[in-house]
Amino acid sequence: MESVNHYDTVVVGGGPAGLTAGIYLSRARLRTLILNEGAMGGQMVLTHEIANYPGVENISGYQLANIMKKQAKSFGCDFKSNITISDLDLEGEVKSVTLADGRIFTAKAVILTPGGRSRTLGVTGEVRFKGQGISYCATCDGDFFTDKEIVVVGGGNSALEEAVSLTKYVSKITIVHQFDHFQAFEHAIEEARNHPKISFVMESAISAFIGDESLESVDIKSLKTGETTNFKTDGVFIFIGYIPNTELLRGKVELNPWGEIVVKSDMSTNIAGVYAAGDSIAKRFRQVTTAVGDGTIAALAASNYIDEIKVKNKELVTA
Repeated sequence: MESVNHYDTVVVGGGPAGLTAGIYLSRARLRTLILNEGAMGGQMVLTHEIANYPGVENISGYQLANIMKKQAKSFGCDFKSNITISDLDLEGEVKSVTLADGRIFTAKAVILTPGGRSRTLGVTGEVRFKGQGISYCATCDGDFFTDKEIVVVGGGNSALEEAVSLTKYVSKITIVHQFDHFQAFEHAIEEARNHPKISFVMESAISAFIGDESLESVDIKSLKTGETTNFKTDGVFIFIGYIPNTELLRGKVELNPWGEIVVKSDMSTNIAGVYAAGDSIAKRFRQVTTAVGDGTIAALAASNYIDEIKVKNKELVTA
Protein backbone atom coordinates (compact mmCIF):
# COMPACT_ATOMS: atom_id res chain seq x y z
CA MET A 1 0.00 0.00 0.00
CA GLU A 2 1.28 3.45 -0.89
CA SER A 3 1.89 5.94 1.93
CA VAL A 4 2.46 9.61 1.22
CA ASN A 5 4.60 11.82 3.47
CA HIS A 6 4.79 15.57 2.99
CA TYR A 7 7.90 17.72 3.50
CA ASP A 8 9.02 21.21 2.61
CA THR A 9 12.23 19.87 1.06
CA VAL A 10 13.54 16.46 0.09
CA VAL A 11 17.27 15.97 -0.41
CA VAL A 12 18.19 12.99 -2.60
CA GLY A 13 21.63 11.84 -1.47
CA GLY A 14 23.38 11.83 1.90
CA GLY A 15 26.96 12.78 1.10
CA PRO A 16 28.61 16.02 2.31
CA ALA A 17 26.53 18.15 -0.10
CA GLY A 18 23.25 16.56 0.99
CA LEU A 19 24.10 16.65 4.70
CA THR A 20 25.11 20.31 4.47
CA ALA A 21 21.85 21.11 2.70
CA GLY A 22 20.01 19.27 5.46
CA ILE A 23 21.74 21.36 8.13
CA TYR A 24 20.86 24.66 6.47
CA LEU A 25 17.29 23.74 5.53
CA SER A 26 16.40 22.30 8.93
CA ARG A 27 17.95 25.24 10.72
CA ALA A 28 15.71 27.47 8.59
CA ARG A 29 12.81 25.51 10.13
CA LEU A 30 11.88 23.81 6.89
CA ARG A 31 10.64 20.24 7.32
CA THR A 32 13.41 18.35 5.55
CA LEU A 33 14.09 14.73 4.64
CA ILE A 34 17.35 13.26 3.36
CA LEU A 35 16.98 10.07 1.32
CA ASN A 36 20.12 8.02 0.79
CA GLU A 37 20.42 4.69 -0.99
CA GLY A 38 23.49 3.67 1.03
CA ALA A 39 24.97 4.71 4.34
CA MET A 40 25.03 8.42 5.15
CA GLY A 41 28.23 10.17 4.09
CA GLY A 42 28.58 9.00 0.50
CA GLN A 43 32.11 8.56 -0.87
CA MET A 44 33.42 10.55 2.09
CA VAL A 45 33.01 7.58 4.46
CA LEU A 46 35.51 5.61 2.37
CA THR A 47 38.25 8.15 3.07
CA HIS A 48 40.55 6.86 5.82
CA GLU A 49 41.82 10.32 6.75
CA ILE A 50 40.78 13.85 5.78
CA ALA A 51 43.59 16.29 6.50
CA ASN A 52 42.55 19.30 4.41
CA TYR A 53 39.09 20.13 5.77
CA PRO A 54 39.36 23.68 7.17
CA GLY A 55 39.37 23.85 10.95
CA VAL A 56 39.50 20.07 11.40
CA GLU A 57 42.69 18.06 11.82
CA ASN A 58 43.08 14.38 10.98
CA ILE A 59 39.52 13.12 10.95
CA SER A 60 38.18 10.11 9.11
CA GLY A 61 35.48 10.54 6.51
CA TYR A 62 33.22 8.31 8.58
CA GLN A 63 33.64 10.55 11.64
CA LEU A 64 33.03 13.75 9.68
CA ALA A 65 29.89 12.28 8.12
CA ASN A 66 28.54 11.34 11.56
CA ILE A 67 29.19 14.86 12.87
CA MET A 68 27.34 16.38 9.90
CA LYS A 69 24.42 13.99 10.35
CA LYS A 70 24.25 14.76 14.09
CA GLN A 71 24.16 18.49 13.31
CA ALA A 72 21.37 18.11 10.78
CA LYS A 73 19.41 15.85 13.14
CA SER A 74 19.75 18.36 16.00
CA PHE A 75 17.89 20.90 13.86
CA GLY A 76 15.09 18.43 13.11
CA CYS A 77 16.18 16.86 9.81
CA ASP A 78 14.74 13.40 9.05
CA PHE A 79 16.72 10.58 7.43
CA LYS A 80 15.94 7.47 5.43
CA SER A 81 19.02 5.33 4.66
CA ASN A 82 19.61 2.13 2.70
CA ILE A 83 16.52 2.66 0.57
CA THR A 84 15.94 2.30 -3.18
CA ILE A 85 14.43 5.14 -5.18
CA SER A 86 12.28 3.90 -8.03
CA ASP A 87 11.02 7.18 -9.51
CA LEU A 88 11.05 10.97 -9.25
CA ASP A 89 8.40 13.41 -10.46
CA LEU A 90 10.06 16.82 -10.44
CA GLU A 91 7.58 18.80 -12.53
CA GLY A 92 4.93 21.07 -11.04
CA GLU A 93 4.78 22.90 -7.73
CA VAL A 94 4.69 19.67 -5.71
CA LYS A 95 7.54 17.24 -6.38
CA SER A 96 7.53 13.57 -5.40
CA VAL A 97 10.06 10.82 -4.79
CA THR A 98 8.83 7.23 -4.87
CA LEU A 99 10.66 4.38 -3.15
CA ALA A 100 10.72 0.77 -4.31
CA ASP A 101 8.59 -0.24 -1.32
CA GLY A 102 5.78 2.12 -2.43
CA ARG A 103 6.38 4.98 -0.01
CA ILE A 104 6.05 8.43 -1.58
CA PHE A 105 7.61 11.62 -0.27
CA THR A 106 6.43 14.98 -1.59
CA ALA A 107 8.04 18.40 -1.27
CA LYS A 108 7.91 21.94 -2.54
CA ALA A 109 11.61 21.78 -3.45
CA VAL A 110 14.05 18.96 -4.15
CA ILE A 111 17.84 19.06 -3.94
CA LEU A 112 19.64 16.37 -5.93
CA THR A 113 22.94 15.25 -4.41
CA PRO A 114 23.38 11.67 -5.67
CA GLY A 115 27.17 11.99 -5.87
CA GLY A 116 29.29 9.84 -8.11
CA ARG A 117 32.05 7.29 -8.21
CA SER A 118 35.49 6.98 -9.72
CA ARG A 119 35.73 4.57 -12.61
CA THR A 120 37.55 1.45 -11.45
CA LEU A 121 39.79 -1.07 -13.19
CA GLY A 122 37.80 -4.02 -11.87
CA VAL A 123 40.81 -6.27 -11.38
CA THR A 124 41.89 -8.60 -8.57
CA GLY A 125 42.75 -6.81 -5.32
CA GLU A 126 41.32 -3.41 -6.23
CA VAL A 127 38.47 -3.53 -3.73
CA ARG A 128 40.67 -4.99 -1.02
CA PHE A 129 43.36 -2.31 -1.23
CA LYS A 130 41.15 0.71 -1.81
CA GLY A 131 42.30 3.17 0.85
CA GLN A 132 45.18 0.85 1.72
CA GLY A 133 47.50 1.85 -1.11
CA ILE A 134 44.99 2.54 -3.88
CA SER A 135 43.60 6.05 -4.28
CA TYR A 136 41.43 7.91 -6.77
CA CYS A 137 42.15 11.43 -5.47
CA ALA A 138 45.55 13.17 -5.62
CA THR A 139 44.43 16.18 -3.58
CA CYS A 140 43.03 13.93 -0.85
CA ASP A 141 45.86 11.45 -0.50
CA GLY A 142 49.02 12.80 -2.15
CA ASP A 143 50.59 13.86 1.14
CA PHE A 144 50.35 10.33 2.53
CA PHE A 145 52.83 9.15 -0.14
CA THR A 146 55.60 11.66 0.60
CA ASP A 147 58.97 10.35 -0.67
CA LYS A 148 57.32 7.14 -1.91
CA GLU A 149 57.36 5.53 -5.35
CA ILE A 150 53.92 5.25 -6.92
CA VAL A 151 52.06 4.22 -10.07
CA VAL A 152 49.50 6.39 -11.85
CA VAL A 153 46.99 4.69 -14.17
CA GLY A 154 45.45 6.57 -17.09
CA GLY A 155 46.24 8.60 -20.17
CA GLY A 156 43.82 11.51 -20.21
CA ASN A 157 44.19 15.06 -18.96
CA SER A 158 43.29 14.12 -15.38
CA ALA A 159 45.88 11.34 -15.19
CA LEU A 160 48.73 13.44 -16.55
CA GLU A 161 47.86 16.62 -14.65
CA GLU A 162 47.38 14.76 -11.38
CA ALA A 163 50.64 12.87 -11.93
CA VAL A 164 52.49 16.17 -12.24
CA SER A 165 50.76 17.49 -9.10
CA LEU A 166 51.80 14.36 -7.20
CA THR A 167 55.47 15.04 -7.94
CA LYS A 168 55.32 17.60 -5.12
CA TYR A 169 55.15 14.67 -2.71
CA VAL A 170 56.50 11.47 -4.20
CA SER A 171 60.01 10.51 -5.28
CA LYS A 172 59.05 8.64 -8.46
CA ILE A 173 55.96 8.08 -10.63
CA THR A 174 55.39 5.40 -13.25
CA ILE A 175 52.43 6.09 -15.51
CA VAL A 176 50.78 2.93 -16.87
CA HIS A 177 48.58 3.43 -19.94
CA GLN A 178 46.86 0.92 -22.20
CA PHE A 179 47.53 2.72 -25.49
CA ASP A 180 50.69 3.86 -27.27
CA HIS A 181 49.53 7.49 -27.11
CA PHE A 182 47.77 9.79 -24.62
CA GLN A 183 44.25 11.23 -24.84
CA ALA A 184 45.23 14.61 -23.39
CA PHE A 185 46.07 18.15 -24.38
CA GLU A 186 49.56 18.59 -25.79
CA HIS A 187 50.69 20.87 -22.97
CA ALA A 188 49.71 18.23 -20.38
CA ILE A 189 51.59 15.54 -22.31
CA GLU A 190 54.71 17.68 -22.63
CA GLU A 191 54.73 18.63 -18.96
CA ALA A 192 54.49 14.99 -17.89
CA ARG A 193 57.05 13.75 -20.42
CA ASN A 194 59.57 16.43 -19.43
CA HIS A 195 59.28 15.85 -15.68
CA PRO A 196 62.34 14.05 -14.24
CA LYS A 197 60.28 12.12 -11.68
CA ILE A 198 57.88 10.61 -14.25
CA SER A 199 58.43 7.53 -16.43
CA PHE A 200 56.02 5.59 -18.63
CA VAL A 201 54.89 2.04 -19.31
CA MET A 202 52.76 2.18 -22.46
CA GLU A 203 50.46 -0.38 -24.09
CA SER A 204 50.09 -2.05 -20.71
CA ALA A 205 47.50 -2.56 -18.00
CA ILE A 206 47.46 -3.53 -14.33
CA SER A 207 46.05 -7.05 -14.02
CA ALA A 208 46.28 -7.50 -10.22
CA PHE A 209 47.01 -5.67 -6.98
CA ILE A 210 49.12 -7.63 -4.52
CA GLY A 211 49.99 -7.22 -0.85
CA ASP A 212 49.43 -8.32 2.73
CA GLU A 213 48.03 -5.63 5.04
CA SER A 214 48.49 -2.94 2.40
CA LEU A 215 49.44 -2.74 -1.27
CA GLU A 216 52.99 -3.91 -2.02
CA SER A 217 53.10 -4.51 -5.78
CA VAL A 218 51.10 -4.77 -8.98
CA ASP A 219 51.11 -7.15 -11.90
CA ILE A 220 51.49 -5.22 -15.17
CA LYS A 221 50.50 -7.00 -18.36
CA SER A 222 51.88 -5.90 -21.70
CA LEU A 223 48.98 -5.64 -24.13
CA LYS A 224 51.47 -5.97 -26.99
CA THR A 225 53.30 -9.15 -25.95
CA GLY A 226 50.98 -10.63 -23.31
CA GLU A 227 53.85 -10.85 -20.83
CA THR A 228 53.11 -10.05 -17.16
CA THR A 229 55.67 -8.39 -14.88
CA ASN A 230 55.44 -7.87 -11.12
CA PHE A 231 56.20 -4.25 -10.22
CA LYS A 232 56.97 -3.09 -6.65
CA THR A 233 55.17 0.10 -5.61
CA ASP A 234 54.09 2.00 -2.50
CA GLY A 235 50.79 3.09 -3.97
CA VAL A 236 48.60 3.42 -7.06
CA PHE A 237 46.48 6.38 -8.15
CA ILE A 238 43.77 5.56 -10.69
CA PHE A 239 42.49 8.31 -12.99
CA ILE A 240 40.43 6.69 -15.74
CA GLY A 241 37.23 8.69 -15.45
CA TYR A 242 34.39 9.62 -13.14
CA ILE A 243 30.78 8.39 -13.22
CA PRO A 244 28.00 10.58 -11.75
CA ASN A 245 25.16 8.64 -10.12
CA THR A 246 22.53 10.19 -12.36
CA GLU A 247 21.12 7.20 -14.24
CA LEU A 248 17.70 7.70 -12.62
CA LEU A 249 17.71 11.39 -13.56
CA ARG A 250 17.88 10.96 -17.33
CA GLY A 251 14.89 12.73 -18.83
CA LYS A 252 14.10 14.33 -15.45
CA VAL A 253 16.61 17.22 -15.42
CA GLU A 254 19.15 18.55 -17.90
CA LEU A 255 22.35 16.50 -18.02
CA ASN A 256 25.46 17.17 -20.08
CA PRO A 257 26.98 14.53 -22.40
CA TRP A 258 28.90 13.04 -19.45
CA GLY A 259 25.76 12.56 -17.36
CA GLU A 260 26.51 15.45 -15.00
CA ILE A 261 23.66 17.68 -13.81
CA VAL A 262 23.73 21.14 -15.41
CA VAL A 263 23.25 23.89 -12.81
CA LYS A 264 23.30 27.68 -12.63
CA SER A 265 25.36 29.66 -10.10
CA ASP A 266 22.62 29.21 -7.46
CA MET A 267 22.65 25.43 -8.05
CA SER A 268 19.24 25.55 -9.74
CA THR A 269 18.53 23.12 -12.56
CA ASN A 270 16.31 23.66 -15.60
CA ILE A 271 13.29 22.63 -13.48
CA ALA A 272 11.81 25.23 -11.12
CA GLY A 273 12.23 24.20 -7.48
CA VAL A 274 14.84 21.56 -8.28
CA TYR A 275 18.47 22.13 -7.27
CA ALA A 276 21.60 20.00 -7.41
CA ALA A 277 24.90 19.97 -5.54
CA GLY A 278 28.05 17.96 -4.97
CA ASP A 279 29.93 15.52 -7.16
CA SER A 280 27.03 14.86 -9.55
CA ILE A 281 26.96 18.39 -11.00
CA ALA A 282 29.02 19.65 -13.93
CA LYS A 283 32.18 21.11 -12.40
CA ARG A 284 35.94 20.64 -12.44
CA PHE A 285 36.93 20.10 -8.82
CA ARG A 286 35.38 17.46 -6.57
CA GLN A 287 36.30 17.74 -2.90
CA VAL A 288 34.41 17.51 0.39
CA THR A 289 34.78 21.28 0.75
CA THR A 290 33.39 22.03 -2.71
CA ALA A 291 30.46 19.70 -2.03
CA VAL A 292 29.76 21.50 1.24
CA GLY A 293 29.81 24.84 -0.59
CA ASP A 294 27.44 23.54 -3.25
CA GLY A 295 25.08 22.18 -0.60
CA THR A 296 25.03 25.51 1.22
CA ILE A 297 24.17 27.45 -1.93
CA ALA A 298 21.50 24.94 -2.99
CA ALA A 299 19.86 25.03 0.45
CA LEU A 300 19.76 28.82 0.59
CA ALA A 301 18.34 29.01 -2.93
CA ALA A 302 15.73 26.33 -2.20
CA SER A 303 14.73 28.10 1.02
CA ASN A 304 14.28 31.35 -0.89
CA TYR A 305 12.22 29.52 -3.54
CA ILE A 306 9.88 28.11 -0.88
CA ASP A 307 9.46 31.53 0.69
CA GLU A 308 8.46 32.94 -2.71
CA ILE A 309 5.88 30.15 -3.16
CA LYS A 310 4.40 30.89 0.26
CA VAL A 311 4.11 34.60 -0.56
CA LYS A 312 2.54 33.85 -3.96
CA ASN A 313 0.01 31.40 -2.50
CA LYS A 314 -0.87 33.84 0.27
CA GLU A 315 -1.48 36.58 -2.31
CA LEU A 316 -3.73 34.25 -4.31
CA VAL A 317 -5.79 33.41 -1.20
CA THR A 318 -6.22 37.05 -0.20
CA ALA A 319 -6.85 38.31 -3.74
